Amino acid sequence: MSNEATSGAAAGVTGSAGTRFALAASRGAVNFTLGLVVLAILWGIGGYMIAANPKTANFAGFGLLPTLQAFPELWNLGKLQAATYASGYRLGSGLLIAVLVGVPVGIIMGRVEWFRKLTHSPFQLLRMISPLSWMPIAVFVFKAWDDSIIFLIAFASVWPVIYQTAAGLSKVDPAWFKVARNLGATPIQMLTQIILPAISFDIVTGIRLALGVAWVVLVPAELLGVTSGLGYAIKDARETLSYDHLTAMVLTIGVIGYTLDTLCALLIKKFSWHRGDA
Repeated sequence: MSNEATSGAAAGVTGSAGTRFALAASRGAVNFTLGLVVLAILWGIGGYMIAANPKTANFAGFGLLPTLQAFPELWNLGKLQAATYASGYRLGSGLLIAVLVGVPVGIIMGRVEWFRKLTHSPFQLLRMISPLSWMPIAVFVFKAWDDSIIFLIAFASVWPVIYQTAAGLSKVDPAWFKVARNLGATPIQMLTQIILPAISFDIVTGIRLALGVAWVVLVPAELLGVTSGLGYAIKDARETLSYDHLTAMVLTIGVIGYTLDTLCALLIKKFSWHRGDA
């Protein structure tokens, strides 16, 4: 009888958790859809007002319908794929460098007090400098424009990774390290078995923050001198007065950025220590 009661209670808890998850998912889908519908309506109204006014009729391409109609044309011409690939390569390369540099530096900052104090002032000073202000120096140092943009992205996005990693490590219970040392753990074992699992949530959070910064830096950096990428595509559309292509590229930037941020949010939930159903 006791086993049956326990099984029944467990089934009830599981069913309740599943119901809450389904309700949360449905609410999220409804909010997502309604938000897009409201945005589309406002955009459509704005586009109609622009097209209906003789003074602004030349800018009717900014409207919703011309923008949506431009996507098949851009796809057939290969411009959408080429621009997305070029920007994705620069973004991925810059973020990879930021992670490879930021995580080790953040771990050292979190573990070594004198290093954290020594680097506080110079790191804060460098962090406050606008990444785009380094463009003249980057162009002088690097031969290729791609390398200059990758440097700017890496420089801009490394700081969230560093500080989020260090903050995560500072929350780890020092007793863990004492126990590990007493059990004869090597530095590599402490890194792989204690530090990285404990701060994986904070690392992914830092990457999400870095992604937002890198995505903002990428587009204006591509406006300066390259002949590929989403930023260049926007510049080219502006110069050729192809306003529907321009807004299509802007919308593409938003969709890609939203998708990447959503993927990071899912990873954060995966690595979160707090996985309650509530």
